[in-house]
Amino acid sequence: MRILITGASRGLGLEFVRQTLDRGDQVLAGCRNPGEAADLQTLVSRHPDRLTVLPLDVTDGASIEAAVESVRSQVDGLDLLINNAGVNPQDETLASLNAQAMLHTFQVNSVGPLLVTKGFLDLLKRGDDPKVINITSKMGSLASKQSGGDYSYCSSKAALNMLTRALAFDLRSKGILVVAVHPGW
Repeated sequence: MRILITGASRGLGLEFVRQTLDRGDQVLAGCRNPGEAADLQTLVSRHPDRLTVLPLDVTDGASIEAAVESVRSQVDGLDLLINNAGVNPQDETLASLNAQAMLHTFQVNSVGPLLVTKGFLDLLKRGDDPKVINITSKMGSLASKQSGGDYSYCSSKAALNMLTRALAFDLRSKGILVVAVHPGW
């Protein structure tokens, strides 16, 4: 499979890279600062023919377009896009909440996956049984919310869930499956 993973420099993204490489897949790993992604660079040295690390800031349209061009020069289609990049402001309360931080969280967690999917749509259309996986959280579930706080993260993941549903309807006719996945906690 030809797989693009965003937010690939640490955490879940890095583990997705490791496991897909172990399966023998061709992996394109996007992160904001590839030069600072030591673990990814180590993996590149072990899998130079199957792993490419590319700069990708999901909040920056020019960065997304540059990543699309880079990927297009390496593969003729994408089989799987994992929109994993995300932020989670810690210990956010109503008193500590500020608009700028909240908007940034929405940019990364909600708008970013939508714009990345839009940018890579032509490559996904040329993929084999293409899929988009948006990494969400049960904290974005209205039914599961049992406490206050975490305004930015919870609402951004709720928005991602709705965007995922809308994308699933829009891309179904193009043969692209779109799902949201809560990885557990």
